[in-house]
Amino acid sequence: MFNKQEKKAVEEQLTTSSNTIGKGTSLIGDVEAFGNIRIDGRVKGNITTKSKLVLGDSSFIDGNVLAQNAEIEGEVTGRVEVTEVLVLKPTARISGDIIVNKMIVEAGAVFNGACKMGATAKEIKISDFYEGGKPESTGKNQKQQEASAKSA
Repeated sequence: MFNKQEKKAVEEQLTTSSNTIGKGTSLIGDVEAFGNIRIDGRVKGNITTKSKLVLGDSSFIDGNVLAQNAEIEGEVTGRVEVTEVLVLKPTARISGDIIVNKMIVEAGAVFNGACKMGATAKEIKISDFYEGGKPESTGKNQKQQEASAKSA
């Protein structure tokens, strides 16, 4: 559909965009973006970004998170995958597994779940956005994916 140069140009344009879900806003559904995302409201769904994700202290996420970099001050119920650096601020509360390359945990931050560090975080693929697919890490779990594949 796009050649490599066109994909790169579109990616560069989109990664400079900024998206905000403000305090007092509730969203049900998945959020996918190339650019930075700041959330101060509530999201029930998965969040995927090729850039940085900032979750303010009033944010509440009920779903999985996949980002290149992330700074969390609010609450997340679900898996958090960050391909580069995750920063957990003192007000951060995470209930779920964390998969990250590097992590900074400030005093007061809390997470309950397993933590895998190093090169285990999945690369966020631009092709997933172009083809309308979702990265494996933010969609269904492995058993649900296999069941969907068999029924299709």
